[in-house]
Amino acid sequence: MESISIKTAEDIAGMRVAGKLASEVLDYITPFVQVGVTTGELDRLCHEYMVNVQGTIPAPLNYCPPGYTPYPKAICTSVNDVICHGIPGDKVLKSGDSVNLDITVIKNGYHGDTSRMFLLGEPSILSKRLNQITYECMWLGISKIKPGAYLGDIGHVIQQHAEKAGYSVVREFCGHGIGKVFHEAPQVMHYGKPGTMEKLEAGMIFTVEPMINAGRREIRAMGDGWTIRTKDRSLSAQWEHTVLVTETGYEVLTLSAGYPPIPDYIQLV
Repeated sequence: MESISIKTAEDIAGMRVAGKLASEVLDYITPFVQVGVTTGELDRLCHEYMVNVQGTIPAPLNYCPPGYTPYPKAICTSVNDVICHGIPGDKVLKSGDSVNLDITVIKNGYHGDTSRMFLLGEPSILSKRLNQITYECMWLGISKIKPGAYLGDIGHVIQQHAEKAGYSVVREFCGHGIGKVFHEAPQVMHYGKPGTMEKLEAGMIFTVEPMINAGRREIRAMGDGWTIRTKDRSLSAQWEHTVLVTETGYEVLTLSAGYPPIPDYIQLV
């Protein structure tokens, strides 16, 4: 099994910069996420901001893991029943839509990875509740991170919270280690049992990015080779942060000035 890298002080400093820049792309694009905009326009704006303002590289563009075709855009735009990896294009956002914007930038060789949900116009009660529960799932998972804890602790609290609300957790996609490599060990499952899987150590960096479905957890892959939807066409939501395991707990690397309020019951350490 691939070993989990422990980041050096230099690595951590580089990841702090990349993480903040990724989150600042979402701050920048927020005013443009409006009824009537196309997902392609959001991609264009983010791409130009990354390259021309930040001097960053959009990591998804031409990203091509084994078995895939190269990803053709700078960001992922996953609307309504799209779980993840939605490709920006001609789709016009309308009132009631929910969209996840997933941003990964590369700065000085380091990857910063984060995503947020946006609810447009007059979202349904179901959409608002799913969004809130998913946001809470992410933060509850993050709150379990500290040296000596286990990856299973993160997955367990996420699964418990989602299923108590009547929702389901996507199993086929998960969080991941990250650094100079976009996706590396460990895999961070969003379900599981406490005290299982890898033990956490200071210096690990990985994403926590639960994908929560309003209906069943089963997925279906679209013909473009990337887009993943809920099989039962129910709504899906996702939030994502990149997190460092510190000597005493955790540090979220993808916070920025425009980030939504953190739930009151989450104690940042």
